[in-house]
Amino acid sequence: MKANKYQDLIVWQKAMDFAERVYGLTKKFPAEEKFGLTSQLNRSSVSIASNIAEGAGRDSSKEFSQFLSVAMGSCFEAETQLLMARRFGFVKEDETQLLIEQTSEIQRMLTGLKKSLLT
Repeated sequence: MKANKYQDLIVWQKAMDFAERVYGLTKKFPAEEKFGLTSQLNRSSVSIASNIAEGAGRDSSKEFSQFLSVAMGSCFEAETQLLMARRFGFVKEDETQLLIEQTSEIQRMLTGLKKSLLT
């Protein structure tokens, strides 16, 4: 894949939307969480799209696939952190529901993209 073509990947676009929404949500977190869960969740959400882009710029499908695996891990990390934020009472369930659904969609899309690289 050409390095600049990652922007055409729907999974990358969805990961960008996800990160934007996460940043909006974490603004509601308590100030004392700035260096805790807020920072962790923001970083994991940014990591998804970043790893898709970095992998697309690599020399081989195998390397791209490895970066997609890292993106997948970041997606699961962000999902867990959203569940923690809900459990800790920083946000309500309805505020995280769409984001949780987005993580599932991104995970499915990453899996599909990885499979397509191996064929």
